[in-house]
Amino acid sequence: MAASKVRETDLYAPIKLFLEGQGYEVKSEVGAADVVAVRGEEAPVIVELKARFSLSLFHQAIERQAVTDAVYVAVPRLGGKPFRKALRNNQSLCRRLGVGLMTVRMKDGLVEAHLDPAPYKPRQSKRKQARLLREFTRLVGDPNTGGSTRSGLMTAYRQDALRCLNVLMKAGPTKAAQVSQTANVTNARRLMADNHYGWFERVETGIYALSPKGESATKEFQAELERMRAASSTT
Repeated sequence: MAASKVRETDLYAPIKLFLEGQGYEVKSEVGAADVVAVRGEEAPVIVELKARFSLSLFHQAIERQAVTDAVYVAVPRLGGKPFRKALRNNQSLCRRLGVGLMTVRMKDGLVEAHLDPAPYKPRQSKRKQARLLREFTRLVGDPNTGGSTRSGLMTAYRQDALRCLNVLMKAGPTKAAQVSQTANVTNARRLMADNHYGWFERVETGIYALSPKGESATKEFQAELERMRAASSTT
């Protein structure tokens, strides 16, 4: 069955069969819930069905948590890399919301429970926090606009490269050690050797100059270079 033709109602029979196999009595459209399953004296299980991942699906699941902790969302299982990525990302979201996640393979009705509902407390990474604060400290000023796409952002690494570019623009071919000292960039030699932006070229062992692309960058980033010079003069 093509993904575009899958309806929410197509998910119900496989989900019902799956839950009944675990000893639940299952009924659909009970109150506001798509699927309700009851087993003995246990809290009810609620499953919200959608033909695809959507914000409204998660809104519904959160609302159902006012009734029971055992809330699942269910979507058709598709093939291909985009769906695998979506499944991985939404599984992470479900974990944070305390919501379970099921998929239904439409060709044979196979139901897979990828995640069961459970309380979740995110584990913070001290390493990632340290890296974030290091980048914050190294970044001169506030050169970006919040909400911008990642492409073309002014990072601390790019600012270091611009410092090296600024030295070479003024002095011409220069030893890497001198660039490092003048630009106050400890890793200047590695940065110019890696040449991530294509701005530098090695003219002799340990001596670097601007490439044609680097010459162009002096004009492209003129405003940022001037801003960085002004910021350095006030510190």
